[in-house]
Amino acid sequence: MVSLNMDKTCANPLAITFLICLFLLGTSFNMTLIFPFHTITSIIFSIFPSYITITNNQHSNSYFVESKINQLSQYPPIINNNPSIPRFAYLISGSKGDLEKLWRCLRSMYHPWNYYVVHLDLESNVQERLELALRLKKDEIYTQVGNVYMISKANMVTYRGPTMVANTLHACAILLEKHKDWDWFINLSASDYPLVTQDDLLYTFSDLKSDLNFIEHTSELGWKEAKRAMPLIIDPGLYKTTKSDIFWVTPKRHVPTAFKLFTGSAWMILSHAFVEYCIWGWDNLPRNLLLYYSNFVSSPEGYFQTVVCNAPEFTSTVINHDMHYISWDVPPRQHPHTLTLNDTANMIASGAAFARKFKQDDPVLDKIDMELLNRSNGNFTPGGWCAGNPPCSKVGNPTKLRPGPGGQRLRRLIGKLVLSAKYSQNQCS
Repeated sequence: MVSLNMDKTCANPLAITFLICLFLLGTSFNMTLIFPFHTITSIIFSIFPSYITITNNQHSNSYFVESKINQLSQYPPIINNNPSIPRFAYLISGSKGDLEKLWRCLRSMYHPWNYYVVHLDLESNVQERLELALRLKKDEIYTQVGNVYMISKANMVTYRGPTMVANTLHACAILLEKHKDWDWFINLSASDYPLVTQDDLLYTFSDLKSDLNFIEHTSELGWKEAKRAMPLIIDPGLYKTTKSDIFWVTPKRHVPTAFKLFTGSAWMILSHAFVEYCIWGWDNLPRNLLLYYSNFVSSPEGYFQTVVCNAPEFTSTVINHDMHYISWDVPPRQHPHTLTLNDTANMIASGAAFARKFKQDDPVLDKIDMELLNRSNGNFTPGGWCAGNPPCSKVGNPTKLRPGPGGQRLRRLIGKLVLSAKYSQNQCS
């Protein structure tokens, strides 16, 4: 009797467990008839967020790599394991005779964490554009990482006309289409050069809010009202395949009353959100202003300023600086001086990230390479990402940063600018 009771005692829990399993199985089957499978799995995954994070890291390659676009890449993509490190998306543009300057500029600023669009305009000859494409294709780092893109169908660009704005927007659209994970857009020319390393720049911007826009601007037009805002111009680059200067037509127009005009530098650092606003234009302001500035003298120095300062959601994000050191002529400040060795001390003291403009292979560029970038022999600027022997011949950890003195100079400058903007009532005024 004792042994029989013990068997019953052991059997009861097993029977109960079996019945519970059958109940759960039936319930889950019925739930799938009511809710889609992904709804049930989303409920389960919400309970286990650590698991879903691991899963996303394992399957996020397709988000960062577009196989249809980058056929040359044979290596796994770089995945952002440190979201606090921002990404920059660059446009570096040049014209006839600028191949070597553009190539040096790209090499000095390259970092596998960023994205780059390069463009030689239609005035450059076919041989220059083919040579640039060939160099990009032959470079092992560029083809491995797959983050440098060339606009192969060259645009005609007139500096003082709207075609420069169109070219900038073209590059923005390419970068938005190819990648969604960059934080700031930076437009440069082949006559620009960095004064800090990319590690310095990434280190400095990692502490900033990603909605900031570095756009030099003012609403005090002065002489520009009569000489730029009121005249009507035509840019032949809109309809011709050969470059020629803008020309004036009559009659003149009045200063607009539907929006307020602003002017400033053609060089800027724009947030991802603001670039999307300019490209997608869910508000009609960017399109209306693009049409207005198509007949405006030196529209690259007014379009983005006027858009950002007439869009209430962006006015508080503007920092009044273009992150460049530029030595201007005496008023009216239309033509920057060409920088030389004599400008080195002022460039460094400015704390700026970039400077312009430079002649090709000027000795001052060698000095910047040696003293500020630690770069030599046309190689990449060394950074925490560099691996292999010789250095930077292979890609190591792209999120490993080694900022130097340039990072400290840039942080001091931006700290002052952000503090000034935070407590200033003069943004977009």
